[in-house]
Amino acid sequence: MRQEEPQRPPAPGPPARIDTIDSLREHLQWAIELEHATLPPYLCALYSLDPERNPEAVDVVSSVFSEEMLHLTLAANLLNAVGGTPRLDPRRMLPPHPRPLPHGDRSLELSLLPFGAEALDMFLRIERPAPPGAAPEGDEYETIGQFYDAIEQGLRHLCDRLGEEKVFSGDPARQVNAARFRHTAGKLVAVTDLASALAALEEIVEQGEGTSRGEVWDGDQDVFHPDRAEVGHYYRFQELRIGRRYQRGDTPQSGPTGEAISVDLAGVRPMRRNPRLADHAPGSAIRTAQEEFNHTYCDILHLLEQAFNGSPKLLRVAVATMFQLKAQAQALVRMPDEDGTTAGPTFEYVEPELRRWGAGDEQRIVVLRNGPYIVFGGVPLRRKTKIVSAENNALTWKTGEPLETEDIYALCRCGHSGTKPFCDGTHAAIGFDGTETAGEQPYRELQHVHDGVGISAQRVGELCVHAAFCIGRTRPIAEMLADTGDSDVRSDVMGRIDHCPSGSYSYALERGGDTLEPDLPRAVSVLEEEDGLASALWVTGGVPVLRSDGRPLETRNRVTLCRCGQSGNKPLCDGTHRKIGFREEAPAADRQGSPPAVHAAPGEKAPSIPGKGETSPNPPARGAKPT
Repeated sequence: MRQEEPQRPPAPGPPARIDTIDSLREHLQWAIELEHATLPPYLCALYSLDPERNPEAVDVVSSVFSEEMLHLTLAANLLNAVGGTPRLDPRRMLPPHPRPLPHGDRSLELSLLPFGAEALDMFLRIERPAPPGAAPEGDEYETIGQFYDAIEQGLRHLCDRLGEEKVFSGDPARQVNAARFRHTAGKLVAVTDLASALAALEEIVEQGEGTSRGEVWDGDQDVFHPDRAEVGHYYRFQELRIGRRYQRGDTPQSGPTGEAISVDLAGVRPMRRNPRLADHAPGSAIRTAQEEFNHTYCDILHLLEQAFNGSPKLLRVAVATMFQLKAQAQALVRMPDEDGTTAGPTFEYVEPELRRWGAGDEQRIVVLRNGPYIVFGGVPLRRKTKIVSAENNALTWKTGEPLETEDIYALCRCGHSGTKPFCDGTHAAIGFDGTETAGEQPYRELQHVHDGVGISAQRVGELCVHAAFCIGRTRPIAEMLADTGDSDVRSDVMGRIDHCPSGSYSYALERGGDTLEPDLPRAVSVLEEEDGLASALWVTGGVPVLRSDGRPLETRNRVTLCRCGQSGNKPLCDGTHRKIGFREEAPAADRQGSPPAVHAAPGEKAPSIPGKGETSPNPPARGAKPT
């Protein structure tokens, strides 16, 4: 019996076209995952470099990292524009290293390596230009350029078939369009139609591969050397590998023929390749530092996801948080490991339920370490102004109009934002020290009780913000209690305590009885006192406040949070704003020294601003009587 010849597999056909909106959204989510996947390898190489001995290599790697952040944001804008939902915080974003490029050539492995020949070979593979005439590839792509060609092809096809209005159905308010990324002259494009979508894709591909597929230049000016044009990512890494810069007239075939670039490999810290938490025992110094890094990195991913899903201004906070990440990574790569290498960041995922912030959309306020307050759950924000008598005696609070906020918003804690009461990232630029020093004893354990007739007044001096409602028009509450047999005096005392924003004073009808609290809404109020003095953030209605390490402050009906940055009882207000004359509109000299936003590559040193973040030399003593 004749043996049948084995059947040959069918010849490969043309790559599948992106021909549905759902497929387009899926591929744009892959683009987000692709751009993010490049960040950990670039950051490890960057942080392993001694910037004093390798300034040029630091400039190159930090500029590429910044542009990858720009590309990530552009990919999110593209996905939002077509009605998708960008995801930055699922577990799949941080698989163990080594790992493949998402949906790319499986032979390319991404590893966490110190800067050197092996890292440069990996970077050149990542950024490799597409060959001339290469076909678009939507999955298992050989080059990133071919992947974005497939997305462009799909966009054009769907617009031709369905019309632009049907394709670009997303909410324009979700577009991130006001951010500045230092270390790049690239453009952040708000995507609303086919023309802007194509401009965003062009920005991504040209910065990686150069213009016109065959040019080394990416169309921008070099941010570090404004007198010359900038080359694409692939060619920047070629410059470091070969040791020379590209100059006009050079081509991909000629290679760089310009001035020399020096790379001092002795100025690279020998970080362990692909470090893992499991390499070290729980509780060890290295593992503890790595776990802290992973918490911060996952915080950044969460902030980015929120920024791309209804809260675009949080992008400033996410990028500013990278300064904290930088400090943690630099500390790690200086820690000697037992095998002769140094430690390094592991970029391992922290499950949301294990994070310091908690998970979910419930209303809460989170204190970021050395950063702002993040307000979750749509807590209303409004202004309140203190009403005073002709003699400047405190009378009551006047509620102003609500302030417009995003779904999740960040409030300034350092006192130097140019967009108060909102955070603009300035805390990172000034090196704000937001160390939290507030005690953990509950109110009931700290209170001093003073009885009157039909009223028992309770006071915790550590909570006083010196709003002066307790002083009274003629005498303080402590003296008025003796006369509370008079119901008018008792009523006056109760009203004054009800107006105390911090709840430093409270009252019951009898000693040990239930505390009576005013019926206050769940809200955050930006307080302004007499003569335009800026005061605390007044949190009312029992909104929980979490410290930066995840431990809760005692949840109370009234809490006042510092926003001048100089309280001695952070994150709580202690009245220092009165001592320093804090105002929402900063003095001109202060505004000139503080940038309106911080969008810097994590390799950049944050500028110091003399006088910023210093504590007032004579803050009010805790528990002192208001004056």
